[in-house]
Amino acid sequence: MTDALTTPDAPADPAAEELRLRRELAAVYRLVAHFRMTDLIFTHISQRLPGPDNHFLINPYGLLFEEITASNLVKIDLAGNPVEPTPHPVNPAGFVIHSAIHKARHDAHCVLHTHTKAGCAVAAQQGGLLPVNQMSMEFHDRVGYHDYEGVALNLDEQERLVADLGGHPALILRNHGLLTVGDSAKQAFLRMYYLEKACEIQVTAQAGGTPLVLPSAQVAEYTARQLTGEASSDFEDHDAYDLAWAALLRLVERTAPDYKD
Repeated sequence: MTDALTTPDAPADPAAEELRLRRELAAVYRLVAHFRMTDLIFTHISQRLPGPDNHFLINPYGLLFEEITASNLVKIDLAGNPVEPTPHPVNPAGFVIHSAIHKARHDAHCVLHTHTKAGCAVAAQQGGLLPVNQMSMEFHDRVGYHDYEGVALNLDEQERLVADLGGHPALILRNHGLLTVGDSAKQAFLRMYYLEKACEIQVTAQAGGTPLVLPSAQVAEYTARQLTGEASSDFEDHDAYDLAWAALLRLVERTAPDYKD
């Protein structure tokens, strides 16, 4: 694990940038709640703040994701301790996973972790995520696996967890759940949305009780490269994720407009 933590450069207006990041992260918390990817008050989505202080935003421990707003997000340090007054407790132990990844991956400005039914089901399967569907193929050879070691309360697990994630955008924590990283909260969410859908499709297909039809490794790799912008095709769709995020924000504005408070 690297000891150097790379953060975004300090913006010209730090207060305005922090407010923007708070609202984006609060929107992601509401979207995770809307799409039923929560586990009561447990799991986290953390967002690195720009500047040299190594500060992060995370949910106040004890609130449901549907209660998260921009203002009640807690600002913490790399050890999970609050760095400014807050009426809310935080769960430092729950930040073990997040802090390890933030520290090791300069591009992991947001880390999103879930305990969903489909995600946990695939995490319990020896074969892991299979290229069952186009959504799954985005993660072909682009997801790490971390063996279960018990509840993530021990710091000595961090080095192994980071090594298993490697440079991947996603990690399947065996017998535990799913994790995605992104250079923004919106990227981490969109990755999680499709990783979760891939797991749902896989479990549903397996429930049919008949052998699965899987594409060749070559086709799966080419599809992954298409979906991640690494391969060219006759037509390109560079705006897809920006358009999807704009649509998701409209959804949050309609269903949970208080997220910005």
